[in-house]
Amino acid sequence: MKLDMHCHVREGSVDSKVSLDEYITILKEKGFDGMLITDHDTYHGYRHWKYNMKGKVHEDFVVLKGIEYDTLDAGHIICIMPEGVKMRLLELKGLPASVLIDFVHRHGGILGPAHPCGEKYLSFTNTSRFYKSPELIKRFDFIEAFNACESKESNEGAMKLAEKYKKPGIGGSDAHKQDCVGTGYTILPERVTCETELISLFRKKVPIEAGGELYGKTVKDKMGAAHKILTYSFWFYNKGGALLKQHRRTEKGKIENPIDPIDPIEMPYLHKVRKLRMKSDL
Repeated sequence: MKLDMHCHVREGSVDSKVSLDEYITILKEKGFDGMLITDHDTYHGYRHWKYNMKGKVHEDFVVLKGIEYDTLDAGHIICIMPEGVKMRLLELKGLPASVLIDFVHRHGGILGPAHPCGEKYLSFTNTSRFYKSPELIKRFDFIEAFNACESKESNEGAMKLAEKYKKPGIGGSDAHKQDCVGTGYTILPERVTCETELISLFRKKVPIEAGGELYGKTVKDKMGAAHKILTYSFWFYNKGGALLKQHRRTEKGKIENPIDPIDPIEMPYLHKVRKLRMKSDL
């Protein structure tokens, strides 16, 4: 099964120029079977699929729910929660990486660093958390080993990380424009139809292939050295955003822990979640 596992759609990402319908159409033309929506700190793109498109169009295409989370100290992390569950806390940016890992695992999800060898502050190995706690990478469930919007050197470093720590490597386009859609891919050894099945494959450590072609038209390439200004401004944006969201993430000093279902939760699903949680505690 061929997936694009790093997708930003216009309905969920203000910087994306590609609607979800356009995204799916292009992926299908390129031979993809599904996609993981990974908008920054929001499930709005997936909500658009669920409430406006699911069961009406593209019924032969699998759309999975993910999120690219902006941590306080470790850059961008891709999180995948089980079917029928999203955590409202994941739509409030700014958790430290160690807390995020605990939170996602406690509720049956998996996570891994996006473009881990990319830009400073945005990518795990180029953040203060990596230098302070390099072993934290062992707690991730996968690593984005190929990102079409990264450099050859960045992707080579990511692949080496995946191999060194024996983590599954995923691939995605990280597309924000039509001509970038589907330039990165993940190949699964069997078909999945929901997030719970995808998580199960990762837990079983099945062989997963990641690859694609580099997209040479990113903002970084066009701006050259001036792009550094954007990179360093992210540090201020992330710290400020984390502080603004802090009061919403806490209630009387305690982190809230709500489960907000966005798909019907059936008893078989709850049984799957319990099994996943038991395994993650081992």
